Amino acid sequence: MSVELAALRTVDLADSGVSSLNGELHAAPAGRWEVSNPAGRHAIAVGLTVPHEVVIEGHVGYYCAGMNQEAAVSVRGNCGVGVAENMMSGTVRIEGDASQAAGASAHGGLIAIDGNAAARCGISLKGGDVVVRGSVGHATGFMAQSGRIVVCGDAGEALGDSIYEARIYVRGDIGGLGADCVAKELREEHRIELGELLEQAGLGDADPREFRRYGSARRLYNFDVDDAV
Repeated sequence: MSVELAALRTVDLADSGVSSLNGELHAAPAGRWEVSNPAGRHAIAVGLTVPHEVVIEGHVGYYCAGMNQEAAVSVRGNCGVGVAENMMSGTVRIEGDASQAAGASAHGGLIAIDGNAAARCGISLKGGDVVVRGSVGHATGFMAQSGRIVVCGDAGEALGDSIYEARIYVRGDIGGLGADCVAKELREEHRIELGELLEQAGLGDADPREFRRYGSARRLYNFDVDDAV
């Protein structure tokens, strides 16, 4: 069902604080918002639960768009630690680079990063999708439980360390695999899945056949149903 959005609302953070902006976003019906002069402020557009379209013109600090539900948030700049942390649904796009722990613990939705992402991208992922046009730092996908991580560039050391059932796709070089993370066959079903993800992230020109798939070897699981009393 489509949602009719209200007229464009502009907010200058040089004049009003982040708390005021977030309060308005939480109280207002679905609308289009343009936020200027973020100046690296933290926790912008957090906890949204309606399908707003929010464009932030500039760099943001920690935890931008955290706990997002349904909203489409775009950052026309770089972002600090924990962008889209614990995201539930919707989309978050970073047009620059992302610092550590982008998309940490995300349960759903799509996080698209046009630049690079630093260490621990997609850690403890629980169902969301993270697509990075550039490269990612070490420990990307650490303890990722579900969901998908796509890296069009290179990946640092300890990729997928202690991973559960998430899928990781990498096109470039890898510094090293983490504990229990192994290369897996890229079957046709995965190429289709990957192609759809790339298209959603605006990277439809990337060839899914150039990627490799990684996931859990399942050697660290310590529960066996036969051991249950």
